[in-house]
Amino acid sequence: MLGWLAIYGLPVYFATMMITAVGVPFPVMIVLIIAGAFVDEGRLDLWQVIVVGTVGTVIGDNIGYAIGKYGSRRWIDRLTARLGDKAVKADQFARKWGAMSIFLSRWLITPLSPWINITSGMTGYSWPKFLFWDLLGKLIWVVLYVMLGMLFSEHVQEIAGLAGDLTWAIVGIAAAAIMGWVLLKHKREDALHISKAEG
Repeated sequence: MLGWLAIYGLPVYFATMMITAVGVPFPVMIVLIIAGAFVDEGRLDLWQVIVVGTVGTVIGDNIGYAIGKYGSRRWIDRLTARLGDKAVKADQFARKWGAMSIFLSRWLITPLSPWINITSGMTGYSWPKFLFWDLLGKLIWVVLYVMLGMLFSEHVQEIAGLAGDLTWAIVGIAAAAIMGWVLLKHKREDALHISKAEG
């Protein structure tokens, strides 16, 4: 990836950001960190990296949204069946958090992002609202990791590895928080039902 970015620059960066947003598995945070390191070295321009990265990933997200909205139901059912848990978790997360599920999955809980895109399209979520939260979240995400690459350009490989570990740690913390909230909600509902039954 270092070689590709060094030789071809922004076109490779744009294409990588777009196809990853569609759902092709690729360590895209590492690409952002490397791009930030190249900005620090003067090989790439900061504003170009931010704009091209944000636009590429937003286009990819909107392709996922379009697949969910306009794709054939049979094809989508087949896709979600293959995804299994990921599709179910994305659907539950989207239904529970609404617009915040789009925003948070852009930069905080990124593994859910491609499936939230498809779910948003399938459920007919407003496209202008989807675009707004998508753009805002992805801009934060791109700026965050590019700046990380710039600040620690001498330690790109170590930071890239930590970034991957950090993402899964955040996912675990978020999942634990959501589960705790759901359990607390059920406990309160059970207590309410018991008090009504006793009354």
